[in-house]
Amino acid sequence: MPQTTIEVGSSIGLHARPANIIAEAVQAAGVPVTLSLVGGDPVDAGSALMIMTLGATQGTPILITTDDQAALDKVAALVAADLDT
Repeated sequence: MPQTTIEVGSSIGLHARPANIIAEAVQAAGVPVTLSLVGGDPVDAGSALMIMTLGATQGTPILITTDDQAALDKVAALVAADLDT
């Protein structure tokens, strides 16, 4: 299963706005994607609320896992981006 670890780029972390953008992208991809803190329990990346439960701040490494390489690339780019601008 493809996975990658990316640091959170949003200056305020994965709060409501970036979490919603990521969740919408996952829902549009139509494939399961999970996010987790390294060594933590995975959460459904299609749910903004679940993403926010990670409590990830800027620079926090996030493990992204999915069976779909295109979805992995898209979510990794969003996690790395500063979605607060």
